[in-house]
Amino acid sequence: MRVPRTTIGASAATRAPHASAPGSSRPGAAKGSSGAAKRSSGAAKDASGSQGSQGSQGEPAASGGARSRSQLQRRKRIVQAAAALASRGGVEAMQMRTVAERAGVALGTLYRYFPSKMDLVVAVVSEELDLLEGSIERRPPSAATAAGRAVDVLMRATRGLMREPELADALIRSLIMAEVDTPFGDRMTGLLLRAAGDRPGERLTPETATEEQAILAGSLGSVWVQELLEMLRGRRTHEQVQRRVEIAADRLLAGF
Repeated sequence: MRVPRTTIGASAATRAPHASAPGSSRPGAAKGSSGAAKRSSGAAKDASGSQGSQGSQGEPAASGGARSRSQLQRRKRIVQAAAALASRGGVEAMQMRTVAERAGVALGTLYRYFPSKMDLVVAVVSEELDLLEGSIERRPPSAATAAGRAVDVLMRATRGLMREPELADALIRSLIMAEVDTPFGDRMTGLLLRAAGDRPGERLTPETATEEQAILAGSLGSVWVQELLEMLRGRRTHEQVQRRVEIAADRLLAGF
């Protein structure tokens, strides 16, 4: 199975604060609140970083290809609106006109940023991966073995995903079936390589890893995706997923 190119959840209300989230009264809607706080924090950091790299008029610094701050904010608003809709009704709810209305942009503007629904799905997943990478940078895995560190990364991702299972299920299914190339598999492999090789004086990256190491890390990611799907279908508990991922990591990363 090709590994899709996942999500640390945020609540629908935070993704599109100016619009009421349909279905917000459903049981479990409050589960996304802690994820919402993370996304809000991440958004604030993004805005802060943008201001630091731009001039006083809000224009991009020297690079002519950089987006303006307003363009970045508009893009983020669109992605948050798409994620909010998907968290309530799956990818089918991410109708382009509805996303545009929720984000407060013209339909033509939406298509300039994202020519298709799959482009939107990829953007939502990429934002979630950014949050996961930021979490790992702030608090690196501390296990003594490569397998233990890789499991730490995967189970953090699992906990984040399960804050909004409907969104997670919609995104992962869409990515598995996607006919377009997505960055999910490569980015997860990179995260696992960095975690597995994170030893004093040594840092394993996709650039420094051998072909065999990259394949093994990618295979572990594939096992995790399959186990996650089983969990989303109600066939696995969190403990069962962790145990299976631990066994796979012990075998696949034994030589790291």
